[in-house]
Amino acid sequence: MNMPHDYREGHAAAVLKNPDLADRYVAHTMLGDPLADAAVAELARHAPQLAQEWVRLGMDEGAARLAEAPPAVRDFFIESEKVPDWFDEAATLPGCRAFYRNSEMFVGAFVAAVLIEGFSTLISRSFSITGRMVDQGVRRLKQNNRQLVEIFLPGGLGRYGEGWKLSVRIRLVHARIRQLLVQSDEWESAAWGTPLSSAHIAFATAAFSGLLLKRARMLGVELSAEERDAFMTIWRYAGHLMGVDPALQCATEEEALTLYEIGAMCEPPISLDSILLANGLINSAPLVAGIEEQAARRRLARRIYRVSRAMIGDEMADALRYPALNTTGTLLLFRLKGRAERLMHRYFPKLAQHRQLSQFQTMLNVSHYADQGIGYRLPGHVHAEKDGTI
Repeated sequence: MNMPHDYREGHAAAVLKNPDLADRYVAHTMLGDPLADAAVAELARHAPQLAQEWVRLGMDEGAARLAEAPPAVRDFFIESEKVPDWFDEAATLPGCRAFYRNSEMFVGAFVAAVLIEGFSTLISRSFSITGRMVDQGVRRLKQNNRQLVEIFLPGGLGRYGEGWKLSVRIRLVHARIRQLLVQSDEWESAAWGTPLSSAHIAFATAAFSGLLLKRARMLGVELSAEERDAFMTIWRYAGHLMGVDPALQCATEEEALTLYEIGAMCEPPISLDSILLANGLINSAPLVAGIEEQAARRRLARRIYRVSRAMIGDEMADALRYPALNTTGTLLLFRLKGRAERLMHRYFPKLAQHRQLSQFQTMLNVSHYADQGIGYRLPGHVHAEKDGTI
C-alpha cells in the first residue's frame, strides 16, 4: 500500500491486529474532504466578504438561498442538509439528559484526557504549524466546550440548531486550513499525508464519543445502555456533519474504541507538537475557568495533570512529559462523588435539579459565546497570528 512514510511502522503493527481497519485508516490519512474542499476552493476565488455572506446564507437560511453562489458551495450545503436514515433526533434525548446530568464529569474527562488523546496523532502537526491550538489555547478550549454544549442540547443538531451550524462550520474551517497547509512549504505530504486528513477527523470523533464514555466511567459516571447508544448517535451525527467519511463512522461505543485503538497504533510516536499541545491545553484550563491568580492557576493545573495521568496512563503521560505525580486514589474520589450525586438524584430530586442547573451555568461560563453569534469568516492565512481571531 502507498502510504505516508511516518505511518509505515505503525501500520505494520496494526495490520496484525485488524488488517481491514488498519488499511482503511492509513488510506484515509491521504484523503481530505472532497465536498468541503471543493466548496472552499470556490470560496477562495471570491472576495472574502462575498464568500462569508454565502456561508452565512447557507448556514442561516439554507441551500435554497444560494442560487447565485458557485455550484460547489451550493452542493456542499445541499448535501449537509441531507439527514442520514440512521439519525433519529427524538432518540438522542436520553443522551442529552445523560450528558447534562453529568456535565461536570464529562467536561472533566474531555479536557483532562479525551481532548489530549484525540490530538495525540499527527493532527497536532497541523495545529502546531498554524498556531490555532498552541497559541490560542484558551479560545480553542472554549470553542470545543461550546460545541459540546450545543450538540447535546435537545434540538441542537436540528437543521437550524447551533450544534448543527458549529459542526458544519468546523468542517469548512478544517477544509480551509487544509488548503492553506497544502499550499505552504511547511507541510511534508510524503511523510505526513494530507493535513487534517479524513483519518484524523474520524479518530478525533471516535475519541470524543466512545473514548469519552470510557473516561467518564472512570470518573464515576454510570449510564444506561439506552443513554450510551443515544450519546453515540449524537456524536456520530456531529461527526457526519464535520465530514467524517462513512467508512470510518462509528455507530457503537465498541466501534469507536476499536477505531481509536487501531488508529493510535498506526500513528507515529508522540511528537513535540503533541507535547506542546497537551501541556498547553492543561495550562489553559485554569484561565478558561476564570482563575487568574498565579498560585491558584498552578494548583489547578497540577490537579488536572494528576487526573489526566490517572486516566490516560503513565506511558502516555510520560511521553507527553507530564510532571511525575502519584495518582493513587485519584479516580476513587471522583467515583465516590459520582455515587453521592446519584443518591442525591434518587432521594433529593429538587436538590439534584439545582445542582444540574449550576453545572449548566458552569458549562456556559467555560464556553466561547460571542455577542454577535457564530462567525462565518474562514481563515485567511496559514498562521493564526497573521490572520486575527476567528
